[in-house]
Amino acid sequence: MEFLSDRGSMGLMEKLGILTDAAKYDVACTSSGVERKGNGRDMGNCVKSGICHSFSGDGRCISLLKILMTNECIFDCKYCLNRRSNDLPRATFTPEEICTLTIEFYRRNYIEGLFLSSGILQNPNYTMELLYRTLAMLRGKYGFNGYIHVKAIPGADGELIRRTGFLADRMSVNLELPTADGLRKLAPNKHRKNILGPMRQIQNGITANQNELALYQNAPRFVSGGQSTQMIIGATAETDYQILSVTESLYRQFELKRVFYSAFVNVNQDASLPALSGGPPLLREHRLYQADWLLRFYGFQARELLDEKRPFFNVLLDPKEDWAVRHLENFPVEINRAPLELLLRVPGVGVKSAKRIVAARRSARLQFADLKKLGVVMKRAVYFITCDGRMMYPTKLEEDYIVRNLTGARDRVQFGNDGMTYRQMTLFDDGGFLGRPTAEDELRVVSGQL
Repeated sequence: MEFLSDRGSMGLMEKLGILTDAAKYDVACTSSGVERKGNGRDMGNCVKSGICHSFSGDGRCISLLKILMTNECIFDCKYCLNRRSNDLPRATFTPEEICTLTIEFYRRNYIEGLFLSSGILQNPNYTMELLYRTLAMLRGKYGFNGYIHVKAIPGADGELIRRTGFLADRMSVNLELPTADGLRKLAPNKHRKNILGPMRQIQNGITANQNELALYQNAPRFVSGGQSTQMIIGATAETDYQILSVTESLYRQFELKRVFYSAFVNVNQDASLPALSGGPPLLREHRLYQADWLLRFYGFQARELLDEKRPFFNVLLDPKEDWAVRHLENFPVEINRAPLELLLRVPGVGVKSAKRIVAARRSARLQFADLKKLGVVMKRAVYFITCDGRMMYPTKLEEDYIVRNLTGARDRVQFGNDGMTYRQMTLFDDGGFLGRPTAEDELRVVSGQL
């Protein structure tokens, strides 16, 4: 590409390869929640649909140009590939180069927006100033009206963060590790206060801006897509319960849009880091995302899902199924009478399907065939619901029996040709013990089907 021709001692394409690769461990790059129409003057627009892809250095398809401004860093965090003590190729974009990449990729329909993070070059203020100048140039000189997500640099001057917030759609400050103890152990140059300070500033700025917009619709928007954060999972010894409790606190105290979890990848040789012979804890990350969803949309609290005596999630069941089989006193739920809050706690019933159930039963008595049409996942819900006092097949409310059927394909209930079976509820059935998972079960766990 002509615009990627050599510029100085290191070509722009070479920088792009280094700095897109350096950004791959930052997963907090969703862009949902922002909508801005083209104004007939500037380039681009922004739609609410989530944009979660990123550009890779080898030229594969992207939706966001996801890069670091620099992989130079004054810090020496033990878990970070870009730490000061690592011997690796270093590169730094100029604001003009980032603008060139963003505009040219947008014109070629490669991207819909920009995700811009950075290592700490010289000091936090110097780095934040570079990020601000880049966004100011994109919005002003180039008239770029597309989506921009930028990282706020902990320790930077609050005024720089404020000015940047009026140019960005979303900002994020990485929590890095779930607890202050973990941060002291693996990132001694970073301090929790410096991380939470910008979070609070952004939250207060968003609130003040919303009040101003209520009075003046044409007021400039401040971080209209909200803020997010990311924490690394598995680098330190926190339990799932500790991590979920921190997440719950962040949502309540800082009104974050998202908390992202990044399974620890051991890229450095350091005695302080876990060996992880089984590879990154991807299944643990997956369970945390599922539990995070329950906190945000289903009315659950962290202490309901886990506690000090049971601090880790079940490997075989998703968190909602696990809660249900441990609280069978709440089931079965009568579909035609249960309030929305209780429907949301039924495995296999999502937020949309629960609302559809509430709306549909105003005009008719619902049966099992209706639930399937409304989006209920019957292979999960069938153990926990009744329609007009009947369960879908002979079963019993017993934990081992339900777990066995939820996790073992061979033991799963076989439905009729029409996918439905209607039988009177019975408390008698041949029981069974929860045995070791089969190879098929393990494959389903890894693939996220459980």
